[in-house]
Amino acid sequence: MISGGETVQAHAPAFPLALYATSGCHLCEQAATLLRAAVDAPFRLVEIADDDDLLERYGVRIPVLQRLDTGAELGWPFDAAAIERLLRP
Repeated sequence: MISGGETVQAHAPAFPLALYATSGCHLCEQAATLLRAAVDAPFRLVEIADDDDLLERYGVRIPVLQRLDTGAELGWPFDAAAIERLLRP
């Protein structure tokens, strides 16, 4: 089970990431598991149900991975290769 606002560090930081998700979303759980296994970067799980603006923006698109330094987003489905491309400078 994923929880909103949880900070998860996989290893050493590369770029700050946010994973927009919601509780009970099996795709969000898959995305979080993939992210933990695939990249060497910390990420923050953001519970969209707690914020009306986020719910409106991401409600039908979750899970969405966002690079916080550039705003670039990666929508589901994504794989390890897509995450690595997102993280490239």
